[in-house]
Amino acid sequence: MRATDFANAAGPIGVFDSGIGGLTVVAELRRRLPRERILYLGDTARVPYGGKSPETVTRYSREISDLLLAEGAKMIIVACNTASALAVPSLSESYPIPIIGVLEPGAAAAVQATRSGRIGVIGTKATIGSGAYSKAIRVLKPELIVFGNACPLLVPLIEEGYFDDDITKAVLNRYLEPMLENGIDTLVLGCTHYPLLKSAIRRACGDQVALVDSAENCALAVQSMIMEMPTTSSDPRLDILLTDPAEDFLRLAEKSLDLRIDSLQIRRIGY
Repeated sequence: MRATDFANAAGPIGVFDSGIGGLTVVAELRRRLPRERILYLGDTARVPYGGKSPETVTRYSREISDLLLAEGAKMIIVACNTASALAVPSLSESYPIPIIGVLEPGAAAAVQATRSGRIGVIGTKATIGSGAYSKAIRVLKPELIVFGNACPLLVPLIEEGYFDDDITKAVLNRYLEPMLENGIDTLVLGCTHYPLLKSAIRRACGDQVALVDSAENCALAVQSMIMEMPTTSSDPRLDILLTDPAEDFLRLAEKSLDLRIDSLQIRRIGY
């Protein structure tokens, strides 16, 4: 870690996602780092990122990172698998603070979890199309076989609150069946919305398949990094910025994840 990484060790942890799904990462951070202040930005005006070009996702990610840096963030967590796959490499070279994505911690956890060497990954079209999880997994263990499947219907169902609905179950079965037929024993939840469906995914896969929660493993990586810093925040708040109103799903996520939000603002960016 560089000397500049310690320059604002008492500042907030900045977290962003294309919408509200990244609050699954925030919930894990809250559980593991209860003394830290977290500043979360959900780009609800431009959600979803999954169907946008790499250039657009990178531009959005830079605009948000600039804002979080201006707010004093000591590190930035890219709580979006699409942005982690497409933007984190260039962001990491451009900012004087750590930039942490959800992809690499999830890939490492999948490598540790698999027994058969056959891993499934579900995510947005952009995440799966990038092949980023397959590449990250094979860097760690080239002989592993990775099956990816884009699941574009899941995020809208989650944002409507259909966590345990018959429609959601049917969609999950359709998406997961090909990978289960290919004998996966590990499934990466490659979108930060998906932990809200973990119970339904568990029922669809059965106990023989290990679920790798990218939000949980990202929080573990951040916890390890925070422990190296000389001081931590003494103001354990959760402040949320949205780029467009989305209170209904925000309150649903708040209740589902047992989060307390201390402040909420609408902040326009990129216009």
